[in-house]
Amino acid sequence: MKGLQLKYGCNPNQKPSRIYMSGGEDLPIQVLSGRPGYINFLDALNAWQLVRELDGATGLPAAASFKHVSPAGAAVGLPLDDTLAKIYWVDDISRESELSPLACAYARARGADRMSSFGDLIALSRVCDEDTARLIKREVSDGVIAPGYAPGALEILKAKKKGAYNVIQIDQDYRPAPMEHKEVFGITFEQGRQELSIDDGLLSHIVTKNKALSPDDRRDLKIALITLKYTQSNSVCYVKDGQAIGIGAGQQSRVHCTRLAGQKADNWMLRQSPQVLGLEFVDSISRAERDNAIDVYIGDEYMDVLEEGVWQKIFKIKPSVFTREEKRAWLDRMDGVTLGSDAFFPFSDNIERAKKSGVRYIAQPGGSVRDQAVIETCDKYGMVMVFTGIRLFHH
Repeated sequence: MKGLQLKYGCNPNQKPSRIYMSGGEDLPIQVLSGRPGYINFLDALNAWQLVRELDGATGLPAAASFKHVSPAGAAVGLPLDDTLAKIYWVDDISRESELSPLACAYARARGADRMSSFGDLIALSRVCDEDTARLIKREVSDGVIAPGYAPGALEILKAKKKGAYNVIQIDQDYRPAPMEHKEVFGITFEQGRQELSIDDGLLSHIVTKNKALSPDDRRDLKIALITLKYTQSNSVCYVKDGQAIGIGAGQQSRVHCTRLAGQKADNWMLRQSPQVLGLEFVDSISRAERDNAIDVYIGDEYMDVLEEGVWQKIFKIKPSVFTREEKRAWLDRMDGVTLGSDAFFPFSDNIERAKKSGVRYIAQPGGSVRDQAVIETCDKYGMVMVFTGIRLFHH
């Protein structure tokens, strides 16, 4: 395929629109179903790079959930425990049979921040199997990109949205030219591609008193940094047990990145609390409506729901208020979280906020005039911090 005409660009008034190779060669992708748009392809091609790199760095199948050219979630294929299976809405399937590693990766990527993942573009690092396709079929999503599809999986995906679901296959051996170009306001920008390898060598400069990093800690640090390579800057990523649990993207202030990502990580933890796991929803509401209801319940808006008397439309039984004290007590159980930052921390307030979300391991470039104050704050909490020496801005 030499090129592909698109329905329109970022917005319906931006026509004509197409994708093509500047050298006139064939595109390294095939559209197997649907009609992907301009933003779909931006998400798909960024997400594919992320999962390919995660797979290469960890040796595990990887998945990502992308929205508006930043990941809402990214993960590798580690097994799900009963609690995670329940909060990701896959416990009914996982009870019937053990999910494949790729399906576990997708469930983790899609489930960490379900509200942000609504209507996402999915990327898979390996051939999509039937387990993964069945999970994708249940979710509100715009499309998926993978290096291939098992026959049964492709049949499932082609039936989604009455045949309009976007299914993209990419040549996993495709490698782009070393120079990349981008046009803005009629002016062409050129730069070398970001080909930095995120490996153990990048994690060797530990600047804190605590220098203990297990193989799993190193894996999570790599996941954080690789995720940041494909997240609109400024960006911060929290990771726990092989998956991103909070991503703060596109903020002008670094501490706002840390707060935003930390709030998402906190929500991920609160969804595992007995109060949330015990919620009983009315049968008529959808999965997305349940996600919204949980977000309201663990936020401050739940008091408004009680006062307005609309809880009966959501819950079978009136839930008790999840108090701030109860939430804080549950969040205090969170520990062993990894945090990555795409540029240096200019102030130690980022570390103080990260501590509230159980962060123990940090990777950042270093290079601030206040590095020593940041290191001292990490030492105060017994954290391990790595200076990578490399910034990971992505625009």
